[in-house]
Amino acid sequence: MKRRHFLQITGAMAALPMAACADRADSKALPKNIYEWRIYTLTGDGQALDDYYSATLIPACNRLGVKVGAFSLFKPAELEQRYFLFTYRDWAAYLTAKQSLWQDSAFTKAAAPFFAATAPTPVYFEFQTFLCEAFNTMPTLLRPAPERTLFEFRNYKSPNEEANLRKIKMFESGEIAIFDKVGINSVCYGNVMAGPRMPSLVYLTWHKDEPTRNAAWKQFGSAPEWDAMRGLPEYANTATDNKVVLLSPMSYSQI
Repeated sequence: MKRRHFLQITGAMAALPMAACADRADSKALPKNIYEWRIYTLTGDGQALDDYYSATLIPACNRLGVKVGAFSLFKPAELEQRYFLFTYRDWAAYLTAKQSLWQDSAFTKAAAPFFAATAPTPVYFEFQTFLCEAFNTMPTLLRPAPERTLFEFRNYKSPNEEANLRKIKMFESGEIAIFDKVGINSVCYGNVMAGPRMPSLVYLTWHKDEPTRNAAWKQFGSAPEWDAMRGLPEYANTATDNKVVLLSPMSYSQI
């Protein structure tokens, strides 16, 4: 299925190693991306963390071939958060980046003031990590169109590992295709290999704005294809908890 809403990215974005998977027929030839989500709960407004990511960590990741999406909460909350999505070409690239980052003298020198300042006065309470492997039928990240203003992070938790695999099959065998049809624009889908909620999957979609997002989900809920699929016995009890977070892209986000 052609995804015509994904536009050609020029300039710096064109150098991203995350090739848009415009045609599912070609997906088997592509290595599966590894997605690392880091979700920070902040102690303040996040400016220090934003400065560190935009000026220091992301440039170091870029030198290793890793691009980073950066997101804030779409609506204000009592505790501000940041969601970061690191995209690696494959497992080998993930391991290489993890081993090489701290050997990058330019990074360690530039990061030293941030580490020194935030050790006695932390800028975040903690961060959680979801380490994900891309779905077989969508092995690479799809870049959103420039007019995106809203992203939707979803984490579906299953009652056991077998149920999680059935939920992934549900997405791959038709649910994502319904998303395409109604305008829920895919960015990435991943099976969570390690994380705070297991077993589970994580996916990210984008929308032009909140009214467009709400209309798309309303259309999805009433789609006859979805009504038929969700009633199939093979998909019973596949996801028992669904965490939904609406996000806005930061000005320095590479997604």
